Amino acid sequence: MKRLILLFLIISWPFLSHSQIRDLEIAKNADRVELPFEYVNDFIIITVYFNEILPLKFIFDTGAEYTLITKKEITDLLQIDYEKKFSILGADLSTELFAYLATGVRLRIEDFAAINRSILVLEEDYFKFEEYAGINIQGIIGSDLFRRFVVKIDYKKQKIILIDPSTFEPPGPKYKKLDIEIYRHKPYLFAQTQMQNDTSIMAKLLLDTGASLPLLLYTNTNEAITIPPKVVRSNIAMGLGGFIEGYLGRIEQIEIDEEFVLNDVVTNFQELLFNVDSLQINDRNGIIGNKILNRFTVIIDYVRETIYLKGRKKFNRKFKYDRSGITVITSGENLNIYTVTKVLPDSPAFEAGVKAGDEIRAINGLPSLFMSLSSINKKMRKKSGRKINMLLRRDGQKVKVKFSLRDLI
Repeated sequence: MKRLILLFLIISWPFLSHSQIRDLEIAKNADRVELPFEYVNDFIIITVYFNEILPLKFIFDTGAEYTLITKKEITDLLQIDYEKKFSILGADLSTELFAYLATGVRLRIEDFAAINRSILVLEEDYFKFEEYAGINIQGIIGSDLFRRFVVKIDYKKQKIILIDPSTFEPPGPKYKKLDIEIYRHKPYLFAQTQMQNDTSIMAKLLLDTGASLPLLLYTNTNEAITIPPKVVRSNIAMGLGGFIEGYLGRIEQIEIDEEFVLNDVVTNFQELLFNVDSLQINDRNGIIGNKILNRFTVIIDYVRETIYLKGRKKFNRKFKYDRSGITVITSGENLNIYTVTKVLPDSPAFEAGVKAGDEIRAINGLPSLFMSLSSINKKMRKKSGRKINMLLRRDGQKVKVKFSLRDLI
């Protein structure tokens, strides 16, 4: 068995004009292609046709180096051959997980097709997106499929546009051009980051569309990155192998550019384990995710190591976060059973008597049958003082609780 840190060998071909590449095809010899996506729970979701047979849901992830399938039963059903088994590292960069290398795969998205591909297939579904994101996900699209293009992400129109670099023309003056670093085909942005204690650093941040958070900072990568006084201990993000634990709070400001300044930013804080290879994380200070990126139209030019940003309306609006103190997962065939998995001590829900294991049956009179995980989370982010009435099911009995939302960070 070979050991691997979320990477494996794929031959990379140079970009050819007229959109014809040996392992990539675009219909009608176009120099660009538009890929529609859904934006659900701050994930970019794209429908991918696997071997022209199964329509699958994939997350579009600039923070992933390679494409992978999260559910091995799919490739088993299609009798896909596996060449090798690998040991890989989980989201905490220490937990050992396992995956297989599948070859000769065809992936099609609208008029764009990747042929004769090699992809990773996880031995188990380590992500469990259904539970924690409320969406059925079968895979992740990594940069091996799109890094040879200029990639435009239009969050408003919910479209990704892949453009031939040889025909790309820089956008107009409404866009701000910034230099980035490309390392292992992943983009890194530099932003002035000010902490609550008035110290600041030029933070090196992985631009990660696979992260459904605003900002994650590693506390032990720079002495200026300190945990603010008002935080909650939390599962701060979901990744390969489970949740990443840390603290949730706010920083004073992040300045992507003098035109793009965001204040009072909800920020996750994590301490990296002492044995994490600095080369693996490319000496970065953290991650910038979709809850910041979706405030812009983003164009990534991988070839020229450049990014173009255009602020959307109210791009500097206030950051919201949960004001209840509960973490909810979903289950069931239709993903409409909602269960509380964690209750923060001294939070409104905790004080009202909500317990881990409670099933949510209704909120403010609306039955859970008519809710989604996304809508529940939105209700818990309403303004401080908003009253929440919950009907719960606990040990076969109905339990009613009520509380008022308030700021926790």
